[in-house]
Amino acid sequence: MSDIDLDFERGKRIGMPEIIYGEFKSREQIHKIAAIHEEKQANMLVTRCTAEQVEGLTGEYDAVAGTFTRIHNEPKTLNGLVGVVAAGTSDAAVAKEAVNTLRILGCECKDFLDCGVAGVHRLIKHSDDIKKCRVIICVAGFEGALASVIAGLFSQPIIGVPTSVGYGVSAGGTAALNAMLASCAGGVTTMNIDNGCGAAMAAHRILHTD
Repeated sequence: MSDIDLDFERGKRIGMPEIIYGEFKSREQIHKIAAIHEEKQANMLVTRCTAEQVEGLTGEYDAVAGTFTRIHNEPKTLNGLVGVVAAGTSDAAVAKEAVNTLRILGCECKDFLDCGVAGVHRLIKHSDDIKKCRVIICVAGFEGALASVIAGLFSQPIIGVPTSVGYGVSAGGTAALNAMLASCAGGVTTMNIDNGCGAAMAAHRILHTD
């Protein structure tokens, strides 16, 4: 009996394809999954994977995000721009995972990097462009304050992604997670720690209902 049972009906059911979580999968499993996708001419996104796992496969490996993408059919583009705002370059892996997921889901996106609250002017200078976004994904570690700042400045749906970046009591992202959950700026939706992929899927659900 095979240990792989892929869900190719998910796109019809919920509007988004199955995304493959690569961590803890063997190279052989990833290649077997890729072969099945190739046979069906289906788009494929693998998150949390290494270059060794996808070596020899045709597609695009993003070493920063740890994602592998292979496109057979361009996804239908949804209306509305998604802004991905990251506090610092240390958050780039999670931010880029969100960006790569958005693209395979057919969501147009623009990233705004290094916009942390320690230099809040860096966020403010992007205000005009951020206001053009339909949904904002906020990626931040340490104390996670960026999500509250963004939610206090902009009216769009805000999806906070706490990251595991930070010293000591940041506790692997727990401090940022708790801060986003406890935000005094109302209406911040908060994902699990480092879950850029999940944030992109949440943004897709918002756009898909328009």
